[in-house]
Amino acid sequence: MADEAYRAVFLRVHPTGKMVLSLTTRADGNEPGYAQLVADELGVPALDVKVVPADEDRFGTGHGFNESPSSGTPAAITVATGKILAKAKLLAGADLGTDDLQWDNGAFVSGAEARTIADVALYAHGTGALPPGVEGGLDAQTVYKD
Repeated sequence: MADEAYRAVFLRVHPTGKMVLSLTTRADGNEPGYAQLVADELGVPALDVKVVPADEDRFGTGHGFNESPSSGTPAAITVATGKILAKAKLLAGADLGTDDLQWDNGAFVSGAEARTIADVALYAHGTGALPPGVEGGLDAQTVYKD
């Protein structure tokens, strides 16, 4: 049955811009690659991404998650970073007062102004007004099965 259970990744961007990538799967030796994948997608240094395999503090125990390493983990991480980017763009737009933003070299740019993921994370954690219906914080979870 364990092979049929779901797996999950959870990516949290702290107000400092540092990140924690929590996995339900046990360590498989690819953790530096997972950190680099997040870094490449979000334009941050890989050293700013802490990867926590089999994160029982995040996911608990006994919930039926498949803890076996998975070839689907990179795709799930990419989905989670996509969710982070979508919310970050919305928040950067609210902060800059425009929807006309371009993602360039790790920042959302509008004219001469730019907001990095770290800038947006700080904004999302209470330094700026959130758009209606948008929760504070900057995190994303992807649950997957492969």
